[in-house]
Amino acid sequence: MSDCQSAVAGQDIVIHAAGKVGGIEANRTKPGEFFYQNALMGMNLLEAARLAKVEKFVQIGTVCSYPKHIARFPYHESDLWNGYPEETNAPYGLAKKALLTMGQSYRSQYGINIIHLLLVNMYGPGDHFGSIEAHVIPSLVDRFYKAHINRDAEIVCWGTGSPTRDFLYVEDAAAAIAMATERYNQTDPINITAGREISIEQLAATIARHIGYQGQIVWDISKPDGQPRRLFDTTLANKTLGWQTQTSFDQGLKNTINWYIKHIAPQNVSTPASSVTVSPEP
Repeated sequence: MSDCQSAVAGQDIVIHAAGKVGGIEANRTKPGEFFYQNALMGMNLLEAARLAKVEKFVQIGTVCSYPKHIARFPYHESDLWNGYPEETNAPYGLAKKALLTMGQSYRSQYGINIIHLLLVNMYGPGDHFGSIEAHVIPSLVDRFYKAHINRDAEIVCWGTGSPTRDFLYVEDAAAAIAMATERYNQTDPINITAGREISIEQLAATIARHIGYQGQIVWDISKPDGQPRRLFDTTLANKTLGWQTQTSFDQGLKNTINWYIKHIAPQNVSTPASSVTVSPEP
């Protein structure tokens, strides 16, 4: 708590973007950590901001807070409480949803201007590559690159490849957060999204093509897919912020791959097996 108090002291605006995150495997193996750490860091920071009389507090929420099954598609903000999140990432999503409730209650009791932004799956330079914390795009980039260098015969990906995701490039996300900080002052959460739907199978094929991987992509259907579909409704963001993404998915993917090759990628890779396994997004 003392660290949070030091961080917010003298600040007019606080943007809470910290979080413990990861792909399906990380969420499945560490559900307690994902709930506890995300809930606690948000609660402590918000309480510290209240004590410091911060004027505006911006909470970064997540698509993982949405229910697994929604009657309509794409996701509208009013659908947020219409069911339980997808099981593999429910602890993370519910921790963030609890912070939405805390923010709304603090606004009501203490009059703090607290907003909650619901972001879709993000990607871009500077991400976590090649670790259990990696999300699907950096995980695939790392694996396909290493398999390409090794000339591996195949890559094994979790699930069927049929789930879809709506990916937001990190620079566009930062611009949207800044815009919402300046213009959005409502208690209701707001979707921040690129508004593009792509299947995990399409994603894997696109990354393989950009990297030049020639091997086979095998889908392990015994593994979980995660959320079946993800795509946000953009009406509220378009209306209140004038928000539109600026980076095409293909360009954002190229930027991500180029950054990885320049800063992370090993020059020589040697793995004991001819296949590698990729865990998808939760």
